[in-house]
This record gives sequence, C-alpha cells and structure tokens, in this order.
Amino acid sequence: MRILHLSDTHLDRSGGPDADGADGTGALRRLLAELGHLDDLDAVVVTGDVADDGSREAYARASELLSGYAGRRGAEVFYTTGNHDERIAFADVLGSGHVRPETVYGGGAGERAGVSTVGGWRLITLDTLVPGKGYGRLDSDQLDWLRELLVTSAPAGTVLAFHHPPVALDVDVQRALGLQNSAELAETIRGTDVQLILCGHFHLQILARLEQATVWVTPGVVSRIDLTARPGTERAVRGPSASLVNLGAPHGPLIHTLHARDPRMGETVYEANEEEMHEVIARLGPAQLA
Repeated sequence: MRILHLSDTHLDRSGGPDADGADGTGALRRLLAELGHLDDLDAVVVTGDVADDGSREAYARASELLSGYAGRRGAEVFYTTGNHDERIAFADVLGSGHVRPETVYGGGAGERAGVSTVGGWRLITLDTLVPGKGYGRLDSDQLDWLRELLVTSAPAGTVLAFHHPPVALDVDVQRALGLQNSAELAETIRGTDVQLILCGHFHLQILARLEQATVWVTPGVVSRIDLTARPGTERAVRGPSASLVNLGAPHGPLIHTLHARDPRMGETVYEANEEEMHEVIARLGPAQLA
C-alpha cells in the first residue's frame, strides 16, 4: 500500500497568507501540483491541523483540493484532528475523517476517530485534541476502544494516524506539546498488529519506534521547523513538504520525504526567542509545566 502522508496544512477561511506571511492554501496547491506525477496511491492521510482557524470554509477548501487530487488517483482521503482544529466544524464538513468508515468512535466529547480498511491494511485514526491547548492526549475511553479493536488482527496489519507524536526530540517545546500519555498508548498496542504510527504537529520529520511499531512524523505543508536555530528558540521556514509511505515491501515500511520546489524555500516565516517559547509552553502545555 502506498500512502501520501500530509500534515499541518493550516488552511483558513481567507485562503490567503496570515500575519506572518504563511499561506496554507498556497502551500498545499503548490505541493499537490508538484506531486502530480504520483499516480499509484491507495490513500492520502492528513494528520491534523487541517485548519488553522477551525473554520468550515477551511475544511471545505481542504476537501475540495485533496478529494480532487486523490479521486483522480482512485484513492481516498483520511483526516485526523489537530490542536488547531475545531471538532464541530471538522465533523460538519469531514465527518469522522473517513469517507466510508467501518466503525467510528462514539466519544462523549465529539472526538473524531474511525476505522477503514485499505488494501488489507486497517487504518485507525485517533483524536488527540485537547481543546484550547497545544499538547495532545488520548483519554481512557478512546484507548479502551482502540484496545478492543486490536484484539482482532487485520489481514495485512494496522496503521494508526493521529496528530500529536508519542515521541520527541531533545526539544523543550516538543516534550511539552507532544502526546502526554505515550506510555499508555504503548501499553495498548504492545503485542498487537500495529506496525506503523503516522503523526504530524512538529512540522519536521522524525523516525522512531513505540513498542513494535515504527513512528513517522511528517514535515508540515505550511512550513517546517528549522532545528539549526539556537536551542530554546524556534524558527519556521517556507517549504511545503509531505511523505510517501510504502507498506508491504520486504524491508518496509519504506518512507521518504517530498519537498515542493518553491522559490522562497528556506525563507523565514517566523522566529520566536526563548522568552516567547517559554510563554508558549506555559500557555499551551500541561498545567504542571506552567
């Protein structure tokens, strides 16, 4: 199975650049145009922050652009929520995030999670959104739902997709704003057929493992984080990016990044100093870090 993995499109109702000059719609259009040669796709998976402002207009634009691209290739699009997304607007336009879900999660907070089978692979999307915060969490009910699903193996194996990575580099903001209960997720998937976990959120690529599963964090579409910035600070630069995931190969999963040609590639979108990053962590991180 071949998956085009996107994340952090950050579209908004205006369809144009934000105050920093970041243009989610323009970046997504450029990326999809550059990836016009990718014909052999089974799925397009978007792991959150589909919208920057949580607007219905942003979700409708995402659906228009991505459904058209995927449909011409006979593929379906799957979406998860991210910390910038708004569940009600997301649900109004994108439903569960699956076109034809086999099962959806009936969480009491309106979480968007579901199950589909693609080419023998079971794709389970999860909802790690904590409203009003930047970090992610899977509550016990959603983990119980996942645990029950994983009792039965899929023909080829299982892929999980959600926004907040269960791993982090040695970067304060990643530790503060990633998935806060990764140990509970690890316990839930241990010994199951989960082979791959797809995430976004950090706007840069990371490869890791959680139990038996490969964890892949794809770079952002709207911008990517430049880790050559001084430690404790953050610099975002232009350069729409995605990943191509190949499952089922003898040495799989095989994953590589794709970068759209952009005359402004590498130009700074924003820079945040140490004081500003401490404020971000205090405002958007877990209470114990404030």
